[in-house]
Amino acid sequence: MRVLGLESSCDETAAAIVEDGCVVRSDVVASQHEVHARYGGVVPELASRAHILNVVPVVQAALDRAGMVLDDVDGIAVTHAPGLVGALLVGLQTAKAMAWVTGKPLVGVHHLEGHLAAIFLEPDPPPMPHLGLIVSGGHTSLVRVDGHGRVVELGATRDDAAGEAFDKGAKLLGLGYPGGAVVDRLARRGDPRAVAFPRAMTAGEHGADFSFSGLKTALLHHVRAHGVPDGPALADLCASYQAAIVEVLVRKTRRAARREGIDHVLICGGVAANSALRVAMIAAGTEDGFRVYVPPPALCTDNAAMIAAAGYHRLARGDRDDLALDAIASARLPRRA
Repeated sequence: MRVLGLESSCDETAAAIVEDGCVVRSDVVASQHEVHARYGGVVPELASRAHILNVVPVVQAALDRAGMVLDDVDGIAVTHAPGLVGALLVGLQTAKAMAWVTGKPLVGVHHLEGHLAAIFLEPDPPPMPHLGLIVSGGHTSLVRVDGHGRVVELGATRDDAAGEAFDKGAKLLGLGYPGGAVVDRLARRGDPRAVAFPRAMTAGEHGADFSFSGLKTALLHHVRAHGVPDGPALADLCASYQAAIVEVLVRKTRRAARREGIDHVLICGGVAANSALRVAMIAAGTEDGFRVYVPPPALCTDNAAMIAAAGYHRLARGDRDDLALDAIASARLPRRA
């Protein structure tokens, strides 16, 4: 089954062709980083306008690279939630138009289920069940994956996502947007113990939920008191700030893996590309006895191959959405009672 996937939930316009949920025939992404860099973050209206300009050429490029035409596709999968509504609508309306014209089946995909499905595009995916840590600019969640489409949220951020903490921290330090990768690069040369930043909600009574707003505030107060340093001092500040994020992510994941009795852990989403998080989680897995899985960087950031992969399993189960499918700005995964 060849599935055309579309992703436009934020600032990436993406289309891909995936065969049988695991073979990537093409994967095209049009980034908007240059559009939003001057503002230090994504501007929703500008994102929507860029999606309108990019979506048809991106879909055509995905078909061309796969050596296919639209009639060769067996089904269409599109991100319909969560995300920026204006951005989501561009991909969704395009997918619905193609489904209507061709008569191909259509399925909507939850963006986070797409991130979880990205690892199944790799040759050695984790078995079911496994634990998934989803960390990106807009989301931080711990989930138990019992099967394709059978996901239960164990915990999530109560305020800011880990990726937002990275990007807003980088903006405060004048490192540009998106700044998470810059913080990661500078932190490799710094001392993570140089500045004592808080670790929020780490006590057992907080379960698997996260909070990063207080950490951002702590960085703001530090900069107001001491200014933005340069050279080795900036590297130390980045390393300390990054360590506060990574330590909480790893501590919560270890606790959830023990509680759930799971020995396979997936890290996915844009922050999964962070080198310190990968190193720390693998070290925790070695100590605790769980194996860590991480998609390659191109599949960590927003892409359409992951949407097509998740959509394949919905289509294979016989799921179908009609043309009334709508975009939803905020839609959490099911949470365990």
